[in-house]
Amino acid sequence: MADNLQQLMDERGSIVQMLRDSKLGTYIYPVVPAEFTNWRREQKAWRHTAVLYDQTHHMVNFFISGPDALKLLSDTGINSFANFPVGTAKQFVPTASNGGVIGDGILFHETQGEYVYVGRAPAANWLQFHAETGGYDVQFRYDDRSPSRPYGKAVHREYYRFQIQGPNAWAIIEKLNGGTLEKVKFFHMGHLTIAGEQVSTLRHGMAGAPGLELWGPYEQHEKIRDAILSAGAEFGIEPCGSRAYSSNTLESGWIPSPLPAVYSGGDIERRYREWLPGNSYEAINALAGSFVSADIDDYYLNPWELGYGSFVKFDHDFIGREALEKIDPSAQRRKVTLAWNDEDLTKVLASVLDREGPGYQFFDLPNANYGSSNYDAVIDADGNTVGLSLFTGVTANEKRGLSLATVDADVPVGAEVRVVWGEPDGGSGKTTVEPHEQIAIRAIVSPVPYAETARTEYQGGWRTASAK
Repeated sequence: MADNLQQLMDERGSIVQMLRDSKLGTYIYPVVPAEFTNWRREQKAWRHTAVLYDQTHHMVNFFISGPDALKLLSDTGINSFANFPVGTAKQFVPTASNGGVIGDGILFHETQGEYVYVGRAPAANWLQFHAETGGYDVQFRYDDRSPSRPYGKAVHREYYRFQIQGPNAWAIIEKLNGGTLEKVKFFHMGHLTIAGEQVSTLRHGMAGAPGLELWGPYEQHEKIRDAILSAGAEFGIEPCGSRAYSSNTLESGWIPSPLPAVYSGGDIERRYREWLPGNSYEAINALAGSFVSADIDDYYLNPWELGYGSFVKFDHDFIGREALEKIDPSAQRRKVTLAWNDEDLTKVLASVLDREGPGYQFFDLPNANYGSSNYDAVIDADGNTVGLSLFTGVTANEKRGLSLATVDADVPVGAEVRVVWGEPDGGSGKTTVEPHEQIAIRAIVSPVPYAETARTEYQGGWRTASAK
């Protein structure tokens, strides 16, 4: 077995083919039950009443402290750190030297000189690499996500992490608080006392209405969860299972898993690949979809393509700055929602009953992604690729199939395009793929976020169309 990602790439030859044939299987949101009631009811709760998201298990917590902690973050993030006071958070976006996004997550400034990154593995791995090898005077700790398949073994995290979201969220929060609670600014932190325990909070808004993220010692998970559900019962709160949870982004507009831009590049990226284990996220990541290129660089996405252009601040030196300075933002693809044609999607959904041919690639509900990083070609009427569809599923609130995409700057809202669903040549070697035919799905280019409540209520620059 290869010791590191670079060795693995050298052995396999084609990194694109290696990732497309990954045997990782479906991406699992671990430990939390798939459904508490059913995914349709749970989706509707975040729009109409309130929902309790349990985010305890599927994200990495990366703790950083020490004299150089802020310098490490500033050196690796496109964000400005000129103003990042204690008690606030921001969406942290690191890029490789080529300007491609590595990942993103939420960065908490909890106490003076102490920070916590919460999100998927790629950005946490990048931070750990630089913390270990970059000569920074920092201390760090990597609290990994829970195993995808615990097989009954005990699971432990340092924190529990919940979110209360939906139009009734604040009424529930104030009931837990025992009285009126000031709505602090977006991405500002505070505290609550729940069931006699102090709980840390972050003002958030994943479902469009004001809500809170809450966290504390993992040992208190069950006690706090029970108290929230008890207080929220009269307001229609629903616990959200892992099946519905992953689909909320179709309405809110966040693209979760771009391919980390680390498989090529210069000296930094090579040293990183030699540092990454041969079984790391980056080594076993499953690349899926109809867009196939022999050049791995064609899968990299810059901040403007993902809606993070407003985060790019050239007030500091950071990895990727030189590449990003050469980019004309107005010429970049932009993030949109694609509203899939009902008739075409119905053909795909019904093809599981096709007794004559192989049918189409299976479309699971509500999250139809069949890889960790999903890239479907978006084409115009002439068959030209004009964008990439990156996250796909169905929402019971909108009662339609949607995907999050990035499209050429000259493709207007309201235009009809086609999403090529399924992989060429009958499919790759992924375990989530069976022999199938491709189909071009008609879709209308639409705003992001798609949900009107999210478009009107979200903080500008975060998951919104204003993030250009």
